[in-house]
Amino acid sequence: MTILKYLFVVVLGYLLGSLSVSVLLSRGVLGEDVRSKGSGNAGATNMARVYGLKAGFLTLGGDMLKALIAMWVGNLLLGDNGLAAAGIASIVGHCFPIFHSFKGGKGISVGAAIGLAIDWRVFVFIIAVFLIGAFLSRKVSLGSLCAAVAITVASLLFHVSTPKLILAICAMCLAIYQHRGNIERLRSGTEADFKAASSDKWPKP
Repeated sequence: MTILKYLFVVVLGYLLGSLSVSVLLSRGVLGEDVRSKGSGNAGATNMARVYGLKAGFLTLGGDMLKALIAMWVGNLLLGDNGLAAAGIASIVGHCFPIFHSFKGGKGISVGAAIGLAIDWRVFVFIIAVFLIGAFLSRKVSLGSLCAAVAITVASLLFHVSTPKLILAICAMCLAIYQHRGNIERLRSGTEADFKAASSDKWPKP
C-alpha cells in the first residue's frame, strides 16, 4: 500500500507539474505559444517580458499553486517523505512537461513553492535573496540562480527534516542546470537585463 501511495504521489506531482501555466494561458487567451516569443522559455519571466507584468504574476501564481497542491497531497498521504517526492516530481514535470513536448520552465516558480512548503522562513529567505540579486544586477537570471542556491543554504540554516533538505538540493540542482545557458551568457557579459513588456498586453477582465 505504501508503494502505491508513493507511485500516486509521484505521478500526480509530475502531471500537475507538467501543466505549463504560461503555455495554457498564452494559447488559451491570446491564441499563441509564449515559447515562440522572447527567450522561448515557458516561465513567468518570459511571460512578463512578452505580455506584461500581469501575465507574469498570473503565471507565477499558477505554477506555484500546482506544486503546492501536489506537495499538500504528498504530505497528507506520506508526511515529509511524500511532500519531498511530490515536490521533486513537480519540478521535473515543470521543466520537462509531458503535455508540452517536454519544453517547460526553468524551475524557479516551482522552486519558490517548494521553499514555502519546506518552511515559511526558507521561503522568505529565498525571496529576499532573489530580489537583492535581481535588483542589484538587473538580471532575473542571476537573482534566480542566487535563490536556487539559497534554498539549500536556508534549509541547512533552519535545520529542516532530511526529506525536505533532499528536496531543496534537488530543486537547486535542477534550477541551476536549466539556467546553464544563462550562466554562459552571464560569464560572457551578454546576458540581457530584464525588461517587462512596455504595455500590458493581457486582456482586462
